[in-house]
Amino acid sequence: MAGIGQVLFIQGGGAGTHDEWDNELVDSLRRELGNGYEVRYPRMPDEDDPNYASWSAAIRREIAALGDGAVVAGHSVGATILINALAERPPERELKMIALIAAPFVGAGGWPGDEFELPHDLGARLPHGVPVHVFHGLQDETAPPSHADLYAHVIPQALPHRLPGRDHQLNNDLSEVAEAIKLDDRGPVARE
Repeated sequence: MAGIGQVLFIQGGGAGTHDEWDNELVDSLRRELGNGYEVRYPRMPDEDDPNYASWSAAIRREIAALGDGAVVAGHSVGATILINALAERPPERELKMIALIAAPFVGAGGWPGDEFELPHDLGARLPHGVPVHVFHGLQDETAPPSHADLYAHVIPQALPHRLPGRDHQLNNDLSEVAEAIKLDDRGPVARE
């Protein structure tokens, strides 16, 4: 029997986000994944004013506490910092999947900002062979849906999921994220 799957979920930024916004996303993910998964949801430091140095250090500590084969997911600016931290210093743990949810793209064509700016060769810097899923609501008024396309451009191996009728919080429904995690757990299907 397979063990419990681990999922690390990194919150977005803003006052009250951990307890008043992204907790709804985590509740949805836990519900959709069921009992076979442990979803870890740590509080990031200074959530109302996220900065790369403190958040990336916290993310690295959280990843180091995981077993091999975990899924890492981030929402909003948490996803932007997560992917940048993974590219800057690949984790010692073997990851199963990376999920970016409503992630703002910081760099050319996206949001300005030196602290979080993503490298043009982001995909080449990520852990080799780890699937990267990019989930973005087409009604997102916080991070424009075009940001998903910018991620797909710098991460050629990315699998974009453009979700009609969904906002920045994906309407508090992470069923597509859970399905991607479950499909990845099944691995390739053997044909008879």
